[in-house]
Amino acid sequence: MEGSREKTVVDALSTALKAEMAGHVFYKRAAEIVTDEMGKGVFRHLADEELQHIEAVKAVVESLNKGEGWMSYEEALKAGSPYGQKEASLKFPEENELIEKLATDQSDQKAVSIAIENEENAVEFYGGLLKEAELPAEKVFLTKLLEMEKEHLKVLRWEYESLLKTGFWGDFMEYSVEKETE
Repeated sequence: MEGSREKTVVDALSTALKAEMAGHVFYKRAAEIVTDEMGKGVFRHLADEELQHIEAVKAVVESLNKGEGWMSYEEALKAGSPYGQKEASLKFPEENELIEKLATDQSDQKAVSIAIENEENAVEFYGGLLKEAELPAEKVFLTKLLEMEKEHLKVLRWEYESLLKTGFWGDFMEYSVEKETE
């Protein structure tokens, strides 16, 4: 990877790192305020996965800055902080646009809709980076992140449907019009 391209990639990953940090803090906060137990679990899970993304992206940025190149997602996780020390080793930004949006309406539906928008942005962001990727290892790493963000989006959409009582959470029936009208 040539110098200017590498700097562009490192800058983009630094932006991703900030977004992942904001997402982690938001998901932790959302898990505290939502009333739906399934939603609490979804947000806790997403907060944990965002922490993994932070560690992986941070490790790749450090590797690229040292001239050591790309690594797989799994290698990047191993290169990061030991589990349990990850969050303590990071300095999270004090201002968080996602939490500010939630402050105006702390309903479960609002929390999930903010999260959906955040994950849609992540899918678009990583998809754009993947289109520009040149090296096979770069493509593998970004594909892994992109697929994880798509999975987050899918789970959040299921949770939103559940809150709207469409009848299913994922493939599981949780609400039946017949049962509710008996």
